[in-house]
Amino acid sequence: MTRAGMAAGAGLAMAVMAGCTPQDGAEVSGRALFAENCAVCHGDGGRGDGPAAAGFTTPPTDLTLLSRANDGTFPLVSVMSYIDGYTREDRAEGMPAFGALLEGRTVMVETGDGILTPTPEPLVELAEYLRGLQR
Repeated sequence: MTRAGMAAGAGLAMAVMAGCTPQDGAEVSGRALFAENCAVCHGDGGRGDGPAAAGFTTPPTDLTLLSRANDGTFPLVSVMSYIDGYTREDRAEGMPAFGALLEGRTVMVETGDGILTPTPEPLVELAEYLRGLQR
């Protein structure tokens, strides 16, 4: 690839990422992040029935059952770790890591035993949106 082609590709990649990442001071919406990044596989309601779901060997997780699978408690820290890719080893098929999309301003989140951890605000907002989808 030529130097001009690489520069054009890099410029396009930065423009796409800028569209996905909130700008400093911008409000972050978990609902909007879900619609932009998750609904295509997990469906608008989070039940794993998005338009891309049929193309997977293993269906996308029904995100409305996360609390039920965790004795009625929403596993906030586990959900955030899974979304950002920190706890996933095999990414051959399935959910991509969204760590790069979830950068920005941080907020303090209790991650267990009273430990507060700076966490990207968009990641927290997305996880809190998923908490609201629980049935």
